[in-house]
Amino acid sequence: MKAIKDSVHGHVRLGDLATELVDTPAFQRLRHIKQLSTVRLVYPSANHTRFEHSLGVYHLAGRAVEGLGVDDDTAAHVRAAAMLHDVGHGPYGHQTEGIIRRATGRDHDDVRWLLTDADREVCQILERNGLDPERVAALIDGEGALGPLVSGELDVDRMDYLVRDAHHTGVPYGTVDTGRLVTELRLIGGDGERASADLVLDEGNVATAESLLVARSLMNAVVYRHHVSRVAGAMLERACERYLDRTETDVEAFRRMADHDLLVELRHRVPALGERIERRDLYKRAVWAELDEVPAGTVDAGRAEERAAEREIADAVGVDRDAVLVDIPSRPALKESGSAVVVDGVPQRLEDASELVTGLRAAERRRWRLGVYCPAEHVGAVASAARDVLGLRAASRPSA
Repeated sequence: MKAIKDSVHGHVRLGDLATELVDTPAFQRLRHIKQLSTVRLVYPSANHTRFEHSLGVYHLAGRAVEGLGVDDDTAAHVRAAAMLHDVGHGPYGHQTEGIIRRATGRDHDDVRWLLTDADREVCQILERNGLDPERVAALIDGEGALGPLVSGELDVDRMDYLVRDAHHTGVPYGTVDTGRLVTELRLIGGDGERASADLVLDEGNVATAESLLVARSLMNAVVYRHHVSRVAGAMLERACERYLDRTETDVEAFRRMADHDLLVELRHRVPALGERIERRDLYKRAVWAELDEVPAGTVDAGRAEERAAEREIADAVGVDRDAVLVDIPSRPALKESGSAVVVDGVPQRLEDASELVTGLRAAERRRWRLGVYCPAEHVGAVASAARDVLGLRAASRPSA
C-alpha cells in the first residue's frame, strides 16, 4: 500500500495494481494535461492536472465500492476504471475532444483502443493482476450496473472535479459532500455488475443529490463557461484544425500530445492564433446572444453550419476567415437531474423528486449564450454582419 498526499482528499492510498498503473507512460502523461485547460487563463491558480484528479476519482471509487458490498474482483475492476478513466483525453482535455471525435468517432471515455491496442503496457499490467482490459474499458464507457459510478449522473468523476476545481480556482461554489454521496450509493434490482441492477442514492438523500446539481450549476456559470475561457477555447479549436490541415500530424499522434507540446506546435505552425493564445491576447465578443434571441435552427446548427456562418460573416466584413469565430454551445441541460434517488422506498428520478431542478433548469437556460468572437478592431462590423447572417431576433450588444 502506497500513500499519496492529495490537496483535496488528504492521503490517497494506492494498492499494488494502482501503484503499477501510476508509473505507466499513459498515466504519467496526465501530469501534463491541465484539468481546466483554458479556464486557467481566468483563474491563475487553476493549474491542477488530470493526474491528481484521476487519483481523486480512484479514491472516491474505492470508498464507494466498499459501501456497495460488491465482490473483490468487481471492486478491483471499478477501481482500475476510475484510475484510468481520463487516459483517453487529448491535449487540453475537452477543448480538443470535438476535433478528435470528428476524426475518429471516439470520445475520451472510449479507451478500448488504448487499453487493447495502443498501450500494451497498461493492458499487460491489468492482465497480470487478473483484470480484463475489455471489462475495465466498458466500465469507463459507463456500461453495466457499476459503469455509472465511473461515468454517469452520479459518478465519482463529477464528485471529484467539482470539489477539486472549486479548491484550485478559489471559488466557494463547488461544495459537495462527497463522503455522504459515496457512502449512500446503493445497487438495487440486481447483483454485482448485472445489467438489471441500478445505481441509486439511498432513502433520505434528495438534498444530497440536489447539492450536486447546485454545485454543478454554479460552477458552470462562474468557472466552466466563463466567457474568457470560451473565447480562448474557440481560438484553440480553430488553431488545432488549422494545425492538422497544414501539417502531416495525424489525429492519433495529435491526441497523445501533452498541453505544452500542442502550444509549442501552434505557436510555430499557426502563429496568428497560437501566439495570441500563448500571450492571452484573445479575441473579443462581438455577439453574446441569449437563447431567446437565436432562431431554433441556429441553436441546433452543427459544425459545418457554424463554419459556413463564419465564412459568410468574414466575407461580409472583408476580414480573414480565421478572424471570425462562431461559438454555439449545445442546448442547456442538467444531466444530473436524471440521477435516481429512493423516496418512500421507491426509486425516482431526481427531476421528479425535487422542485429545485425546475429552477436550476431555468437558470441554465438564462445563462446560455451564443458567441461570435473577433479581434477588437473588427467588433462593430462583425457584430452587425453576424446579426444578419445568424438571424438574431434582437440586437446583441457587443461586449469586451
